[in-house]
Amino acid sequence: MSDCSVNWTTWQGEMPATLMFVVQNDQILLIEKLRGIGEGKINGPGGKIDPGETPAECVVRECQEELHITPLSPIKMGELWFSMSDIPDIHCHVYTASKYEGEPTATEEAIPLWTPLKKIPWERMWQDDQHWLPHMLNGRKFLGKFIFEGEKLIWCELLTDDVAVNQWGDK
Repeated sequence: MSDCSVNWTTWQGEMPATLMFVVQNDQILLIEKLRGIGEGKINGPGGKIDPGETPAECVVRECQEELHITPLSPIKMGELWFSMSDIPDIHCHVYTASKYEGEPTATEEAIPLWTPLKKIPWERMWQDDQHWLPHMLNGRKFLGKFIFEGEKLIWCELLTDDVAVNQWGDK
C-alpha cells in the first residue's frame, strides 16, 4: 500500500479520542457500538476526549458512560492516527486494564461482549484492529498510522515496542 500522500510529520488529528480493552482470564471485553462513529461495529469502549480532559481521564469516563464500569490502573499501550475520508481525522490513545469496578451493563451506546481471545470477531471490527490489537494483547506498545476511504483501510504503518514509544516521547 502507498501512503496516499498524507504528510505524517505535520499530521494532527482533529478529534482526540480513546479506546479501552479490559482483558481477564483469556477474554477481552468488547462492545457492540450502538451509535456514533463505528455504529454496528465491534470495538472497545472509548470516545472523544473533552476539552481539558486527559486521555486517561477520558478512557475511564467513557467506560463509565458506555458500560457502567471503572477500569482500574489503566495502562497506555499505544496511539492510533487515522486519516479519514469522510469524518474528521482521529488521534486515538489506546489503553488496557486487567481489573475494573462495576458490572458491564448495556447502555444506549453499547452492548458489552466478553469474547475469548482466540475468537475475536475481526470481521465485525474496523480493518485496522487486526494490525495492532494482537501486539497490544501480547504486551507490546505501538504506534499505528492508517488511511481509510470510508470504512475501507487503504494504507497502514505500524511501529511496535520502544521504536513507537520513543517516537511519541511518552513511556
